[in-house]
Amino acid sequence: MDISINLTRGPEDPKAGPITVGWFRTTDKGGVLYDPPERVMFRQTNRAHAKSAARCPAVIQMESRYFMVKCPFDIHIGFGRDDKGKPHLINRAGIASAVRGSKLGEVLTLVSEVEWRYPDRPTIQLSLPYCFIADEVVYLTQLGCFAHYRPDPLPGTIFGGRFPVNVWPRPLMWAFEWHEPQKDIVLKRGEPLFYCQFEGDGPDRPVQLVEAERTPELTAYMDHISGAVNYVNQTFALFKAAEEVRPKVLLTPKK
Repeated sequence: MDISINLTRGPEDPKAGPITVGWFRTTDKGGVLYDPPERVMFRQTNRAHAKSAARCPAVIQMESRYFMVKCPFDIHIGFGRDDKGKPHLINRAGIASAVRGSKLGEVLTLVSEVEWRYPDRPTIQLSLPYCFIADEVVYLTQLGCFAHYRPDPLPGTIFGGRFPVNVWPRPLMWAFEWHEPQKDIVLKRGEPLFYCQFEGDGPDRPVQLVEAERTPELTAYMDHISGAVNYVNQTFALFKAAEEVRPKVLLTPKK
């Protein structure tokens, strides 16, 4: 029995080209802080030798499918509890902080203790305006920056996730599970914060990322699905309903 897979698509196939994924910021407020996502590529490496890892097709294929989102702020926080045992975040930078304390609280939150996965591992969330959209089935997987070395590792792990951006465009956040709350979290502006991997209908198609317009149709659709996570436990069950009201075209590349 022939079980080989033909990864070659004819030119008449509408899916013969790359998968186009659009990215946009949900707000223009402070937009200069949020750099465009970048493809994970290590260009300044040794390519002279034919057997160099920088020239390995497998390495190049892997790197080309990941996009990096950078940290927009300098943050130095610790974890503590008040005299009643209530958990809270401590801005270790104090008056030297690059982010005003009042503004830091708008983007960085400590998840309610009853929602932590483990009683000794606090969870924090950094809200971001990054959003992705596609006009064909594309799944986004958010994961940690495994290819970037940190001399001082973070005291925990990223809370990743996977969902279809074609029917569920939503702002991303950096969610972090604090395994060692006695150690501070130090983030630097411009450092890799997390990776995004995009999967289409097959492994043979490359991904191209373009900046997308926030069209009235896209804004109206996002308003239609926004906030559902606050009212139901399994938002994945809403994908079919969302798809039924979704306009055919939501991705308009920005000129």
